[in-house]
Amino acid sequence: MRSTSRGRPPDASPGPVVSALLSYAPIAAACFAVPQFLPQLLKLRTTSDYAGVSWSWAALTTVDNAAWIAYFALSHDWTALIPSCSVTLLAAVLTVLLTGKQQASPHSLAVTVVWTAAVAAVGCVTGRVGLGTLLTLAFVVQVTPSLRAAYRTAHPSGISAGTWALIFGELACFLAYGLHESDPRLIALGSTGVAASILMLARILWTSRQAKVNMARLLCD
Repeated sequence: MRSTSRGRPPDASPGPVVSALLSYAPIAAACFAVPQFLPQLLKLRTTSDYAGVSWSWAALTTVDNAAWIAYFALSHDWTALIPSCSVTLLAAVLTVLLTGKQQASPHSLAVTVVWTAAVAAVGCVTGRVGLGTLLTLAFVVQVTPSLRAAYRTAHPSGISAGTWALIFGELACFLAYGLHESDPRLIALGSTGVAASILMLARILWTSRQAKVNMARLLCD
């Protein structure tokens, strides 16, 4: 190993190639985000299986990404509008589909209305900076209903692993970029998203495996 002069520790910063790659992480995140809800919509259309799919998750995702559209427009970040608009549109379509299947409870509707009012109030009172800070924390509010529904449903067969794999990819890119830029808001968002995605994918894979095992036992009997 080559020693450094005057006893200085080796430079721990990433090399130029790694830094260049990490600078493209937001673009990679956008590529994961744009088609994010298509696997879930296609699965529902193909199977008509809604087990474990949360109406609150879809509705809150629509609200939050609509707020992100406002945030990016105020920031004049026009490129970031592409994934935000795509997720807002597709999540809204999913919300409508789930509403048609009577997935929305009065409690879920109330929570969504209150959250929408809170986001609008923060945006109006504090402007772009306050709205951005709130939306960084909003992912926890957004993802909690989906985790609760998945783990409370015995066989959440309606949930799309493809959608959650894309969510994992998007948030992992933001986590890597946040670490690279030492941005605490992106680090918090990415860490929460990666953890939630892993929990969802683990639940989907486990219950799918259990269903196959149970089917095999029935066939053997």
